[in-house]
Amino acid sequence: MTALVTYRGERLGEIGPFPVRTPRWHDVGPVAEELTVRLGVPVHVLRLLTHDSADTGYGGSVAYHAEALRFPEVELTDSGLSVGEDPLRAPWATPEGLRSALAWAAGAVRAVGPAEQVKSWNLSGLYRLPTTDGPVWLKTTPAFALSEAEVIARFAAVDPELVPPVVAATEGRVLLGHLPGVDCWGLPEDAMLDAVPRLVAAQAALAGQRAGLPDRTPGTLPERFAVLLSRVVLTADEQAAAERLLADLPLLAEELASCGLPETLVHGDFHPGNWRFDGTRNVIIDFSDSYYGHPAVDGLRPQDFLSGDRWATVRRLWIDAWTTHAPGSDPARALELAEPLAHLGHAVRYQEFLDGIEATERVYHDGDPESEIRAALACRPV
Repeated sequence: MTALVTYRGERLGEIGPFPVRTPRWHDVGPVAEELTVRLGVPVHVLRLLTHDSADTGYGGSVAYHAEALRFPEVELTDSGLSVGEDPLRAPWATPEGLRSALAWAAGAVRAVGPAEQVKSWNLSGLYRLPTTDGPVWLKTTPAFALSEAEVIARFAAVDPELVPPVVAATEGRVLLGHLPGVDCWGLPEDAMLDAVPRLVAAQAALAGQRAGLPDRTPGTLPERFAVLLSRVVLTADEQAAAERLLADLPLLAEELASCGLPETLVHGDFHPGNWRFDGTRNVIIDFSDSYYGHPAVDGLRPQDFLSGDRWATVRRLWIDAWTTHAPGSDPARALELAEPLAHLGHAVRYQEFLDGIEATERVYHDGDPESEIRAALACRPV
């Protein structure tokens, strides 16, 4: 990787290329560590500048914009890389915004060491602050993300152990207490699956409480998808099939409602990587995509991240939980009906990402709306 380094926004020059131990572009912790060692001052990665990989978000030669928090004594080479300007640039992807976020966090907790960068891309910046009571996590999010602190407070009102502790929060920033354990990627152990029925129980308790939440209920999808459909690039056959599916959406929404599950607070990205497990306790994290909608969207989300056998287990847990909390409902039928709707909802959300982020970061999400539309068509041929 190569980095264009600035200090308080002033160009200092370029360093690199050199290898780093992370293949994922947005997992910039090792990049920041290497730059800090080589420059002899704390350095944080602000954003992606260029890449040459055909595998989006992964591998290849990458160039970043990095900000030195103190003036380095190391001489840097002239650089042809451009910082440029973009009105959609994330606040934490600018020298001023990064410093502001770190200063805010430092004013909220008593850190005993420098902030350690973990991640930076268009959807969030993540930093770990060491304190005498253990690590505290600073997360920064864009304007199109929901306030995580507000969502956490709603879930905490019905199950305080389901969510991380909020240390402090302000617009676009939240400080979260540390959660020991592991994220449940891959093949979650049986004990990790407790996240599923506990989320269902919380959603049942929060049913009908829509005030202050984005309304992404199934009834709103036809209008939202119609707008998206006029903007995406599909083949003629795909476009025709998508238009037929659009015409069917009101009936699909009615059929889904007849399954008897309540509309409620939806996590929005309920895959196993957002379940945190310490050996005894499950905690759900990352609520920036939450909204008011149909819970089957969360029920379906783990499917793309699990083996067929493991998905069957998770599916059964979800169905059994809703059967308990909504007697007389048909959760299995709800999952079937909701699948194309969930994909279309994801397509709309990905377009919101693309509309809300700067040009050089769109590589992370380019083509995602079309991919989700194709997935919707595949699970409901029309």
